[in-house]
Amino acid sequence: MTLRVALAGLIVAGVAGMAVAGHPQTAAPGAVRSLLAPSLEGRDIYRFFCASCHGLEGRGDGSVAVALQIRPPDLTRLATRNDGRFPRERLRDFVTNGPGTPAAHGTGEMPVWGPTFRSLEPSDQVVAARIANVIAYLESIQVK
Repeated sequence: MTLRVALAGLIVAGVAGMAVAGHPQTAAPGAVRSLLAPSLEGRDIYRFFCASCHGLEGRGDGSVAVALQIRPPDLTRLATRNDGRFPRERLRDFVTNGPGTPAAHGTGEMPVWGPTFRSLEPSDQVVAARIANVIAYLESIQVK
């Protein structure tokens, strides 16, 4: 297991543990699920799942970035690195399915969020909405 995968697992497990610890044991499973993925808003999803590596502003300077072998890319420059066009489809495929590894990522060790979102919410429509919304958020923070 690589450091990146181990850190991602610890982050998700820690957040899940904090969410469960704050609620009585009689809470319905759906209550925990909603705490882990509280919103369909792209900015909220990004901050919950992505900011620890990519940073609150998307610049690759998240709190765990220093522990990674390869620095996370600056997500505010995706369009710049793609001749001024935001790579929506390529990004959606990567976030959903994982490696076909973009060169900027270096390796395919970033957590693949499609399966993670499916484990939180088995509805394919909700999973697709979460991914579409976080990608729309990333598009909104592109450097002009």
